[in-house]
Amino acid sequence: MNNMEQYDSLLQAIEALRKQGYTEDFNLKSNSLDCRDATIQLHPHDFDIDKVFRFYGPSDVDDESILYAIASEKYNLKGILVNGYGVSSDPLTQEMVNKLN
Repeated sequence: MNNMEQYDSLLQAIEALRKQGYTEDFNLKSNSLDCRDATIQLHPHDFDIDKVFRFYGPSDVDDESILYAIASEKYNLKGILVNGYGVSSDPLTQEMVNKLN
């Protein structure tokens, strides 16, 4: 996993990843990532996490988020997932937790 890039904001990171071909928007479900209006579901064995970026809000814990750059060779897709962490994170299966950590 390459993590040499650094960005000052979530928006800057998203824009940079879009230029690198991460064009899909993934939605996190308890045991999969969905995209294209849930017509494609990626299970943990269907994707790799290429990059991870953490962003911290200056005073509001609700501003804390993680940005994942994700690729699926099986579906020939690259995209992003933005997720909160801590109290705001979603309940996941253990397999998804292991993959995203």
